[in-house]
Amino acid sequence: MMQTLIDRVARLDGRVLEGRVTALNGLLVEAEGPKAGLSLGAHARIETGDGFAECEVVGFRGETALMMPFGPLEGIRPGARAILQPEAARVRPGRGWLGRVLDGFGRPLDSGPPLTEGGTPYPLKGNPPGAHGRARLGDRLDLGVRVLNGFVPMRRGQRLGIFAGSGVGKSVLMSMLARACDADVIVIGLIGERGREAREFVDDVLGPEGRKRSVVITETSDAPALARRQAAHLTLTTAEYFRDQGLDVLCLMDSVTRFALAQREIGLAAGEPPTTRGYTPSVFAELPRLLERAGPGPERKDGKKAGSITGLFTVLVDGDDHNEPIADAVRGILDGHVVMSRAIAERGRYPAIDVLKSVSRTAPEVYDPAERPLVAEARKHLSAYADMEELIRLGAYTQGSNPAVDRAIELNEPLEAFLGQRKDDAADIPSTFAMLSEILGGGEGVQQ
Repeated sequence: MMQTLIDRVARLDGRVLEGRVTALNGLLVEAEGPKAGLSLGAHARIETGDGFAECEVVGFRGETALMMPFGPLEGIRPGARAILQPEAARVRPGRGWLGRVLDGFGRPLDSGPPLTEGGTPYPLKGNPPGAHGRARLGDRLDLGVRVLNGFVPMRRGQRLGIFAGSGVGKSVLMSMLARACDADVIVIGLIGERGREAREFVDDVLGPEGRKRSVVITETSDAPALARRQAAHLTLTTAEYFRDQGLDVLCLMDSVTRFALAQREIGLAAGEPPTTRGYTPSVFAELPRLLERAGPGPERKDGKKAGSITGLFTVLVDGDDHNEPIADAVRGILDGHVVMSRAIAERGRYPAIDVLKSVSRTAPEVYDPAERPLVAEARKHLSAYADMEELIRLGAYTQGSNPAVDRAIELNEPLEAFLGQRKDDAADIPSTFAMLSEILGGGEGVQQ
């Protein structure tokens, strides 16, 4: 600890770079100062009547820096002193972060003891490992959710999107994954969500045992756009720290859409032109920079195991339109997608996952020879029933007209029961395929 403090003192810069506020325009603070301290992404502390307001440089107009605040603007006045911090924002994650609830700056929001920092500084907006320097995807990951283990399997280091409209059950599905997934560490980012959710996640979802291996980072919907964006980047930075310790990390982020909305707000304030549905070009540039940080870690030359970040990112689709711009962009970046259906939720089956529209791009490499025919047969029956569902419900289908449809009708009720799961239940991979085999008439099930 003493050596860490000595190193940090040695790195301190004796210079103090100052600027002055020249104007306040909407959400933007305009300031002028030495060019050495005014760079894109630099932070500044602006004097207010009773303290300081933290800001970040988000653009320029001529030689004037455009800053956005991380908090309220009250108290900022023309000519106020701005103390510039030209270095890119860095944090020092450590194992002392486990079990804690933090804000976008890494400051504790819970009632725990003072936070202990790690020794290595990590850039808040880190870069993903090089494409050819990354390890391969790891082995199969037990998600603890029957429908995902069976129809949308994942490997360690894979990235999956959960796409749904509001009120369809994204957060409940995330809670199931946080409780039951086979991971060393869980990093949960609640970006722009309801204020009550952080406490519920920690107390009701994680519980004392789950909390020991989890870090929760949150900025709620009432936080400024810059703080919400920073919380998303800090979530990935924290996951990268634990990955570099050789651990398998599960990164849950709810939601990518609200990260995109925060970036749109920043871009519009900085003068970017709105494009598709009002989103600015920087939104579509920032999405891959954020999401690509999840995945397998860099290969290690010392022969030790490379850690991984398995990413599960929720996407709030606008008006249940799964082809809206953010959903479409995220789907093209990730390694698979889970589609949640309002119609299924209205029937009372949870999690309300539409199996036929959900895809894992690693599924062909994951299933063993005994599992693959079971999944193919179950999909065939679900598809046959979906094609004729309207006629069946109206009573217009005549039994015996099509043997495949007759079989699909016979299996529909047990398959629906298989796809449903209570949020406090956990289902491992062997029990998932044993149950599926029994439903399809496969005898004793799959041998693992």
